[in-house]
Amino acid sequence: MNWLDQLYQKRFVLFLITLAAILFGNLVFPEKIYEDYITPLFFVLNVLTGILLVSRSIGKRRIFIGLLVVLLLTHLTEALEFTTFQTSDYIRFGILFLFFTLVTKEIISQVWQSNDVDHIVILGVMSGYICLGLLGYFLFMSIEFIDPGSFKGITDGAVSTQDRTDVLYFSYISLLTIGYGEIVPISDLSKSASVLIGLLGQFYLVIITAIVVGKFDRQRPS
Repeated sequence: MNWLDQLYQKRFVLFLITLAAILFGNLVFPEKIYEDYITPLFFVLNVLTGILLVSRSIGKRRIFIGLLVVLLLTHLTEALEFTTFQTSDYIRFGILFLFFTLVTKEIISQVWQSNDVDHIVILGVMSGYICLGLLGYFLFMSIEFIDPGSFKGITDGAVSTQDRTDVLYFSYISLLTIGYGEIVPISDLSKSASVLIGLLGQFYLVIITAIVVGKFDRQRPS
């Protein structure tokens, strides 16, 4: 087994680590440094580990590498002041939205098709669920960009760092169907999106998790 095969066997471990870094890095790093420097780095690493997830499919690998190249170019052109922060930010937003859409589908597909359930598959299930929350974040951000004020409790049209943190938080409490109530969807589109994310979270738990548990039960010695 070569080093690439060894890395592929650890694909869900590495991907989950980068997801955890994105979500919880602000618990370790100062907020300003985390938002300006650490978060972009973690997203790049996340896309890199996403490439590893699809490394056995030439077509998918090329798509993910293309997304990574464009993502890196946005950071480079912004650093060289060829593009404004806002322009680069919108491009990065679109790239990451597409990436998490594709990688979530890929994770669910790999978990679904797995014959044996081991700790790697379990980590894959966890990664897929976390990706659903990030998909919700990008969906809610898109709505807030298009129609500022769609969410009560998001004051600046999701432009400020705090508002983006609030949107991410709202995505996960919607996915988990907790709903504390400090952020509330008030437009028709935001309400529909909130219901969608809540349903996706429940479908994931009921269907994907149940399938994995069923496979694990069948492979246990009788």
